Amino acid sequence: MHNFGAVLTALGGFGPFQKWLVFWLALPNLGIPFYFFGQMFMFLEPRHHCDTSWILALSPNLSTEQQLNLTIPRRADGTFEACRMYRPEPGWGIDEIVSFGLNDTEDCRDGWMYLSEEPPSLVTEFDLVCGRKHEKEVSQSVYMAGLLVGAASFGTMSDRFGRRITILMELLLQAMVGIGTAFVPNFYLYMVLRFVVGTAVSGFSISFVTLNMEWVGPSRRPFTVVISHCLFALGQMVLAGLAYGVRNWRLLQLAGSSPIVLLFFYVCRVVPESARWLLVQGRVDEAQELLQKAAACNHRTIPPELLDQLQNETKSPKGNVLVLFHYQHLRKVTLILLAVWFVDSLVYYGLSLNVGSFGLNIYLTQLVFGLVELPARFGCIFMLQRFGRRQCQAWTLLVGGSMCLIIIFIPPDFPVLTTALAVIGKFATSAAFSISYIYSAELFPTIVRQTGLGLVGVAARTSGIITPLIGLLREYHPAIPMAVFGSIPVLVGVLCFFLPETKDRELQDWLDSPGDTLGTKGAAGGYRGQVQVKEAETDVGTDTTLPSTYL
Repeated sequence: MHNFGAVLTALGGFGPFQKWLVFWLALPNLGIPFYFFGQMFMFLEPRHHCDTSWILALSPNLSTEQQLNLTIPRRADGTFEACRMYRPEPGWGIDEIVSFGLNDTEDCRDGWMYLSEEPPSLVTEFDLVCGRKHEKEVSQSVYMAGLLVGAASFGTMSDRFGRRITILMELLLQAMVGIGTAFVPNFYLYMVLRFVVGTAVSGFSISFVTLNMEWVGPSRRPFTVVISHCLFALGQMVLAGLAYGVRNWRLLQLAGSSPIVLLFFYVCRVVPESARWLLVQGRVDEAQELLQKAAACNHRTIPPELLDQLQNETKSPKGNVLVLFHYQHLRKVTLILLAVWFVDSLVYYGLSLNVGSFGLNIYLTQLVFGLVELPARFGCIFMLQRFGRRQCQAWTLLVGGSMCLIIIFIPPDFPVLTTALAVIGKFATSAAFSISYIYSAELFPTIVRQTGLGLVGVAARTSGIITPLIGLLREYHPAIPMAVFGSIPVLVGVLCFFLPETKDRELQDWLDSPGDTLGTKGAAGGYRGQVQVKEAETDVGTDTTLPSTYL
């Protein structure tokens, strides 16, 4: 599709058409943080102890303090046990219990009493304490598993059926399942719906990037991704305020999910299909019509001869995951990007999902984490244009991992210092994640771009599944999670120096034919091979050999 760059220049690389497209595709990102992090505020665990109302049948006039003293053992620090109770002695009345006391203990058998006046949370409504307290991490991993399935399924679906219809499906699924989650009768159905909504969120997070990147010129690609990620950061700040004001978990679920319904109808009206995708599918007439509409919106005119040249493109063979490993340099790029996305997710969610473990107020920490992402995301625009993709990707991972390693050596008596280092790490990893979206979309050809982004998204979501479970390792030693979150990114950051540079390069559309020799080093540090593009029968009647970039 060697003429598409010229057509895009003619219609305007970033005119009103592209600006409206970027705006409407960015807007749903304002609500996506709710699906990722809203659960943290639904799992706040109040002080609790076993329900020992059995003793009130023996003496209904006992005060609460007397009841607890007679039925709940104390810890070494003098506080009541949360998950143990004294076992009643058969045949004993209240006089025997007061005189001799109960000695044998057992797990809570009649549920729990919660010492809080807060509205219902997932913890209090479904008794996710004691033996079930780890279900918080399990449910987050279930959600991440949904992200994995969504990255794999919606990526391929977008390459096959189109960018627009896939995005609309993803938004509709987010709205319907998000609202339905507020009415679940048990925690297991809650986890099932979390899995389903995770597939939609993951698919959208990749699909909107692809559609944006295929409509704008090279110099504006970073902006299209970064502005969406800035709204994601702003959404985290909104979440902190929303969660602080709405403590009932069901109402919070409704408040966080409902706005997507309105956005779906607006996006349905204004978002177009990708002209690039239409061309590689052989739907030339539709692509030309759409390009002309875009040009009219930008108050530009595309020369007819440029549009006529697009007629010469033939329908491309279908791309699939195996293609990404068929060619030497594309295989190298794919493997490194898999590692990059894996550690992006590992550190980003490792810090984000542990806002309550740094020693400060969870709402304040969430607000700061969202606030620090704004300059991190927006700063990517200038960093990428100044230093290029490769350097920025590598150094953001190195800095993010290093901050996690330093946190290991900070005593728990310094929560402010620990939080400050975590904020720096969050800054770096947020930037790394934004860079990964831009860099990966530029490295994969159009024919497998969505499939490639789906594959690396699978790596990120696999890491996301593991991340909450890594947090459980702190029971063995508090330094283990941060050691994992810090060491792996440092190693992968070094690997990034082996990737080709894509700054100011036109997007690649086609794949090399199997017989081509790949790997000629390009002058700008990228890789160039020879692409044999078989064109349709024309008056000239010859094949055209085109340069392939980024492979």
